Amino acid sequence: MNWLAEFGLAAAFGVVSALLPIVNAEAYALLAAARTHGVAAAAVVLALAAGQTIGKLVLFQAARRGSGRLHTRLCRRGVGRAARWHDRVCGLMTRRRTGLPTVLASATVGLPPLALVSLVAGASTQRRWEFGTVCLLGRSLRFAALTVPTVYALT
Repeated sequence: MNWLAEFGLAAAFGVVSALLPIVNAEAYALLAAARTHGVAAAAVVLALAAGQTIGKLVLFQAARRGSGRLHTRLCRRGVGRAARWHDRVCGLMTRRRTGLPTVLASATVGLPPLALVSLVAGASTQRRWEFGTVCLLGRSLRFAALTVPTVYALT
């Protein structure tokens, strides 16, 4: 497969995996890194991160359009451990100083889940371009950290 087709496939897979959590982008990144080498692997990582960011921006925008009802549903008080975790994420996303680092941590490490953070960020006052930029950076770092050892092990 040529590198352009691999790039397009990685971007499409990234969008699908961002919208359907059962589709695993990390596994695809590892398999693509094993198939491609060097610059092609870096292109696949960037395409996968861009696709994931586009998918998360779809979630962000969906939450933004229904922000009134969705925000009250997402940030209402609940009971139990999950509700406390959820209340912390909502509190972090409403403040500008902590919202972007939360998105970066979520996109890079995976905690809190990026799907939840995307919805809460869309329902909050966070800017779309800031969310997209930080999400792309975090996803690129995550996929690069996964694929660099694989590329070096196979060369």
